[in-house]
Amino acid sequence: MSKTKEFAKHLKELNIENMFENDFFLTWDKTDDEIEAVFTVAQALRDLRERNISTRIFDSGLAVSNFRDNSTRTRFSFASACNMLGLEVQDLDESKSQIAHGETVRETANMISFMADVIGIRDDMYIGKGHAYQKTVSDAVKEGYEDGVLEQKPTLVNLQCDIDHPTQCMSDILHVINEFGSVENLKGKKVAMTWAYSPSYGKPLSVPQGVVGLFTRFGMDVVLAHPKGYDIMPDVEEVAKKNAEKTGGSFTKTNDMKEAFKDADIVYPKSWASFSAMQERTELYAKGDMDGIDVLEKKLLKENAQHKDWECTEDMMSLTKGGKALYLHCLPADISKVSCKEGEVSDTVFDRYRKPLYKQASYKPYIIAAMIFLAKVKDPAKALEKLEEEANRRKKN
Repeated sequence: MSKTKEFAKHLKELNIENMFENDFFLTWDKTDDEIEAVFTVAQALRDLRERNISTRIFDSGLAVSNFRDNSTRTRFSFASACNMLGLEVQDLDESKSQIAHGETVRETANMISFMADVIGIRDDMYIGKGHAYQKTVSDAVKEGYEDGVLEQKPTLVNLQCDIDHPTQCMSDILHVINEFGSVENLKGKKVAMTWAYSPSYGKPLSVPQGVVGLFTRFGMDVVLAHPKGYDIMPDVEEVAKKNAEKTGGSFTKTNDMKEAFKDADIVYPKSWASFSAMQERTELYAKGDMDGIDVLEKKLLKENAQHKDWECTEDMMSLTKGGKALYLHCLPADISKVSCKEGEVSDTVFDRYRKPLYKQASYKPYIIAAMIFLAKVKDPAKALEKLEEEANRRKKN
């Protein structure tokens, strides 16, 4: 039996009916079966593509991407995922749209969705805004569909918001699963999700929040480490605590990077701005107070500079289990002596882990494709089996 058929067989055992014609906002909104289904379909799609079998489930259709913040990996992963399924991608450039002339979010959502099957949105810069914006778009297209304006309701995929980065963190954990051999092997593994120094400010909270909100679902011992004052959202910490209680793992916090790294199996050193600073930043932008933004930026850069010792160095890595912890990063990393004078990770550590880091990133197109697949196909197991049976060549040899 091929890998894809095995994946399809496993998919039939999962309770995933609610994923059909639904959106993907936050990982903790999804059941364990639904999370597992995304991993299963992602692995199946990868297997098919590696064997040069077409994964197109659409003969035509449009996927709309709306990146309200800069992106490389996620932007191209979304385009790759949609193309792999047979959809054409069109980017919504708000500077070239009628939004500048007062077009509302609800109106824009319907105008871009006439033949759209998927809408991917990144909106991660402002606390209390990104997730709310995505929900507004979703509600608008649902209303348009129910009113007969749209022939189908586009599925919305969260490509990063102010709360969570599901496509990134699910790619991370799928990479971890494959590195450690199975989901079962993750139980009891220590994960250090730590803040790291960056010469820039205002990096979103969604990656560390997404990591603690997802990794704690696998019985892992997750440690959140950061200097005093660099807290994440309290609500997300509660999610992590409840997950750990349910799975037999743990969720702890420390203000000591070395303590987090000690005997860790996995490390994820990544800079972020504090929850309170991001709240203040959002309020200042809402008021149009650019002078206040300049003052805040200088203040936060000064605070960051007090913690330059929060760097993933060779000495820090030597504290991990056997000195060989799996190093993760969502990229791009601030690499000391390469992209900046002093940063999140030393050049030697990053260079040693370059290949696995690229491998980690390679899972994202398949994760996004799996999210879309499960939302648009009523019987995903049958659809995978059909792709396998037809075995249409993606490219002719």
